[in-house]
Amino acid sequence: MTPPTATRTPAVVRDAWLRRYRPLDAAVVRLVCFPHAGGSASSYLGLATALAPAGVEVLAVQYPGRQDRRSEPCATSVEELVEGLLPELRQWTGEPFALFGHSLGATLAYETARRLADLGERPVHLFLSGRRSPTVPRRDTAHLLDDRGLIDLIARLQGTEPALLRDEEMLRMVLPAIRGDYRVADAYVHRPGPALGVPVTVLTGDRDPNVSVDDALRWSQVVDGPFGVCVLPGGHFFLTERAEDVRAIVEGALDRAH
Repeated sequence: MTPPTATRTPAVVRDAWLRRYRPLDAAVVRLVCFPHAGGSASSYLGLATALAPAGVEVLAVQYPGRQDRRSEPCATSVEELVEGLLPELRQWTGEPFALFGHSLGATLAYETARRLADLGERPVHLFLSGRRSPTVPRRDTAHLLDDRGLIDLIARLQGTEPALLRDEEMLRMVLPAIRGDYRVADAYVHRPGPALGVPVTVLTGDRDPNVSVDDALRWSQVVDGPFGVCVLPGGHFFLTERAEDVRAIVEGALDRAH
């Protein structure tokens, strides 16, 4: 993949939904990244930095209800998030783009790809990380937990710094977004439709308590294109534990897409 020869230096925030931490004027491909439940665009700062030398610009999605969008109400459904993002995202889809989502973000990346396909636009690759296939029967009620139960759940997934979970003031700030995102994830119902005809890579941790390898493999039931599953050492947040492996997988797949 040939690196770009020019860069821009605009403000990080371009609009409400997308963050450009490492803007590339001549990006070979742009990778739109969807955070996990309770996560924010800044969770992809490391990946943006790691992929920039290869000419891949990361556009990180910022959901309402957190960080600089904290004053906005959280979304109530996957559909609301997808439709809210689309107008700004489609400003970038005239050039090669790919989608990457982790956990709840994987569901959003998948549904965004489906919505774009309805509009005649397709990513060059779709990365689905840390999420079971929507064909796996599920009954999730995490959003109904009380605050202590929700904090304990987050702690078990090991994706949050322990110090943060002991900071009462910080918890009061972030718990509404976490609970709102779990409400969105728990309410999601897969809508049957045509298989998604794009290349797909599924990433999963071999010790993820929420996603078995079989759950990950079953993504093949809803896509119709080149398909692969990468099983990495780690739990639900192998994404941070194995950041270099994830970067290599993404960069390799995007390199083959051109």
